[in-house]
Amino acid sequence: MKLTIDGRSIEAQEGQTVLDAARANGIYIPALCYHPRTGKAGRCRACVVEIEGVRGLKESCATPAREGMVVHTDTPRVMETRRTVVELLLADGHHNCLSCQASGDCELQRMAYMLGIERPGLLFDVPPEPLDESSEGIVREADKCIQCGRCVTACQNTVVNRVLAFGYRGHHARVIADDDKPLGESSCVLCGECVQVCPVGALTFTGPRKARIRPSETTATKVTCPYCGVGCQIDFHVKDNRYVYSEATETAWERQPNKGMLCVKGRFGLDFVDSPERLRSPLVRKDGKLVEASWDEALDLVASKLKTVQEAHGTDALGFFSSAKVTNEENYALQRLARVVFGTNNIDHCARL
Repeated sequence: MKLTIDGRSIEAQEGQTVLDAARANGIYIPALCYHPRTGKAGRCRACVVEIEGVRGLKESCATPAREGMVVHTDTPRVMETRRTVVELLLADGHHNCLSCQASGDCELQRMAYMLGIERPGLLFDVPPEPLDESSEGIVREADKCIQCGRCVTACQNTVVNRVLAFGYRGHHARVIADDDKPLGESSCVLCGECVQVCPVGALTFTGPRKARIRPSETTATKVTCPYCGVGCQIDFHVKDNRYVYSEATETAWERQPNKGMLCVKGRFGLDFVDSPERLRSPLVRKDGKLVEASWDEALDLVASKLKTVQEAHGTDALGFFSSAKVTNEENYALQRLARVVFGTNNIDHCARL
């Protein structure tokens, strides 16, 4: 189908919202409660647009794209509504960008900058809430929460851990863990999905925060998680050639095996790459001591030892164990080596132990 956004004719797919169609064609419409992996919400009204022939402003994240639709994203009415939304969010909290961990990577900050808001026109006397540092990997700052609901939807529907939810009512409503426990005492499994979808600095990772490194200061490289054979795609964040933190790859997340999600190992278990105890080359035993060797030397030694055992005691004296930390293709190659080259069926997998 075809529709027009800001005078530009674009193609849209069946089932897309106006926001989806705009972003797919490089047209920026801000949205705070919407995330591609949590779906439409229509909660914050930051993404409102004006549609010809339709009364009032409409949330682009919840409005289906229709053939022939004419949409305006930057009329005075739209911009004034967005400005009001942002000013209210800035006023109802403690959003100090100078000290915020998410500065430079904050969607609320980006909206304020694009709208030319240097300080909120309103100021509410909101009492500060204590910082929740009870979790080993995640820090919660309720003062910065804009109640967009992304973390709740991600926890409830995306990873289905069902830890986070909205609690209380009216002005006292806020995001809680379980029955309002500190995050470290709740049933949280530290998948980190809530942090990744948070548009502000209400949820941050402990490591970068303690190191005083903001996400905007790091360089991300796409890698494959080494912990199992699923092949989860990870953005590996580095600063000064040192590992900082990991997050799931968002680019083309629909085509990734992990669909933009990670487990606790992929999220928090990759700091071993900088360990001084990490082996950098194969070791072989010479004169009773382990010394560094080349891969060719190490593999030749292993092959000769296996051959010696096979010739002395028979094929059944050999056994092979494969690992969940390598790819399915590598596991297949190992079982072919065991069965075809050495002629034994004595091969097992660590996941069965």
